[in-house]
Amino acid sequence: MTKPIVYIARQLPAIATQLLEGHAELRQHAGELPPTRQELLEGVKGCAGILSLLSDRIDAEVLDAAGPNLKVISNFAVGYNNIEIAEARNRQIAVGNTPDVLTDATADIAIALLLSVARRLKEGERAVRSGEWTTWEPLGWMGLELQGKTLGIVGMGRIGEAVARRMVGGWGMQLRYTARTTKPLVDAQLGGRHVPLAELLADSDFVSLHVPLSTETRHLIGAAEFELMKPTAVLVNTARGEIVDQEALEGALRTRRIFGAGLDVCTPEPLPTSDPLLKLDNCLVVPHIGSATLAARDAMAERAARNLLAGLAGSPLPFAV
Repeated sequence: MTKPIVYIARQLPAIATQLLEGHAELRQHAGELPPTRQELLEGVKGCAGILSLLSDRIDAEVLDAAGPNLKVISNFAVGYNNIEIAEARNRQIAVGNTPDVLTDATADIAIALLLSVARRLKEGERAVRSGEWTTWEPLGWMGLELQGKTLGIVGMGRIGEAVARRMVGGWGMQLRYTARTTKPLVDAQLGGRHVPLAELLADSDFVSLHVPLSTETRHLIGAAEFELMKPTAVLVNTARGEIVDQEALEGALRTRRIFGAGLDVCTPEPLPTSDPLLKLDNCLVVPHIGSATLAARDAMAERAARNLLAGLAGSPLPFAV
């Protein structure tokens, strides 16, 4: 019996192919970089399943290229804004993602960014490498302390709550948060206060973004929002790059309207080396590594593969969008 063809858009942890081998013919993109648009269109031809990444735009053109055999799209990510969900549903193509495995890893990187910016580690490390560090300086590289300060979580979902629990428990921070509804457990256990975004920005010493990208959240943080923030505030974004107006962010950082920013996500990705954000000492940018732990990436690969296997069998996806 002929096996269904599955297109895998990148090299993934081995557990993905180990689960799929024997059940499907695997057609895997070989390069480290994402497939070009033409490579993607060619690669999906005749496929019954697609294992995509956020960098792969899965739209009507791709679905047309795949043809009528396509049954399932499995996204190697929690987010799925790269997939035209309505178009897939119209064609009765199942769509899955990999939720609930990135929480701890992403929370940890958010805190790593927050600490690094607050204590100016980027500037200090660069001074060591360049030979600018010549003595212990009473006024050198002075940063911010966290104990008892106010943390603002924009989007109190799983990751936002994980960040809050670490920061409130470890540093005794006061908690403000935005969410569609009040979170009684967060309020009771962490002393959280559900407030409007403007109040959160005005009160918070540290602001961490954890909302999904949508038409409502695109450029949620822009020039007007930076004007509300404290000049000693730190902004951290581990959600999606487009949530922040980067031109406005560059201006706020350059003029010291806020103290600093730490970004695990940006627009575009990768950020060009000529981007003005990379020239600022008070902006730390890392290459979208929020889920980059062995445990998290293996769990993502396993869930993505299990979604594909279920979709190929015509069964409900265990992690359906």
